[in-house]
Amino acid sequence: MMDIISAYLSGAVTLGYLVAGASFLRFWRKTRDRLFLAFGVAFGLLSVNQILATAIDAGDESVIYAYLLRVLGFVLILSAIVDKNLSMRR
Repeated sequence: MMDIISAYLSGAVTLGYLVAGASFLRFWRKTRDRLFLAFGVAFGLLSVNQILATAIDAGDESVIYAYLLRVLGFVLILSAIVDKNLSMRR
């Protein structure tokens, strides 16, 4: 029973990442701001990470390579924020 609930919640989180990514990409199309593009791509990476982690059953986080996409997504978000703040100062 717990596996069904875990899979259901994993799917909900994946859907949330996809919706957030699509929203940021829509904002990027309107404004052409690199921040929105970076956030959209980062949330896409997070959704792919969630799918892969569920597929290989890495729920206990012992499979470290399953989370490299998550790290890459967070680094992308942080670098986009820093880039936005530095470009506003110029």
